[in-house]
Amino acid sequence: MARNRQRRGRAAASETVSETVDGGLAELVPDRERPRAWTLLIDGAPQSHVDLDDPAHLEFAYQRRLGHVIDLAAQPGRPLHAVHLGGGAFTLARYLAATRPRSTQQIVEIDAPLVQFVRRALPLDPAARIRVRGGDARAGLGKLPDGWADLVVADVFSGARTPAHLTSTEFLTEVRRVLKPGGHYAANIADGPPLAHLRGQIATAAAVFPELALAADPVVLRGRRFGNAVLVASDTPLPVTELARRVATDPHPGRVEHGRALADFTGGAAAVTDAGSKASPEPPPSAFRR
Repeated sequence: MARNRQRRGRAAASETVSETVDGGLAELVPDRERPRAWTLLIDGAPQSHVDLDDPAHLEFAYQRRLGHVIDLAAQPGRPLHAVHLGGGAFTLARYLAATRPRSTQQIVEIDAPLVQFVRRALPLDPAARIRVRGGDARAGLGKLPDGWADLVVADVFSGARTPAHLTSTEFLTEVRRVLKPGGHYAANIADGPPLAHLRGQIATAAAVFPELALAADPVVLRGRRFGNAVLVASDTPLPVTELARRVATDPHPGRVEHGRALADFTGGAAAVTDAGSKASPEPPPSAFRR
């Protein structure tokens, strides 16, 4: 697709804006049903949806589930210290800023041209306390002090796959170091049949955190198609009942597994270490048909 000009530093509401970034061709496609809303695609794969008029609107099912985690991470409206590993269109950072004003957030995104593209086309609210750092997610996490974050969200994909070094117990040990006691970790995990990667990621999180929950479409959990699951972890009990209620009443209803049911779902999978880590599976071409 030919590169379109941007107007006055913002995406024009009637046309797709595109630019080559490190991860491939980035496109911002207008949402015909919402005047200032856009879907970010990288090489044709949907990454994020943003509504500049209503940043509390979350279109994608997995982002809604991450939004529920944000909502339940503390009392309503209480500001949080949050880390977002992976930037995309900054959808969840915008959501948190809208629902929890005065929060302090850091985004770590390795694709600098993508950051520049999104900043120009879909500017962040200058009043929001959001800092965007360039660089690798794990390296950026390593620069944060112990116990700084109430929330760490991992949504990192390179070529539609999560890099191997972000799938290990060593990585999650670093996440736990950065979290405050009682803080929450939430990760977007993509997998399909036979769900070996997802089961391994649950086992990996269980080796580091005592409390886990998993939210996903039941069809994905049954291993019938490729899709996204949101894994939540903490060192204190999670609000599983309320999370399950919210996920079940979403426009695309999901299911939450925890406790014995989640352990049974994991099926004896082994925790992943740096030495044996692998990137998440390549999605099938059908995963992104719209």
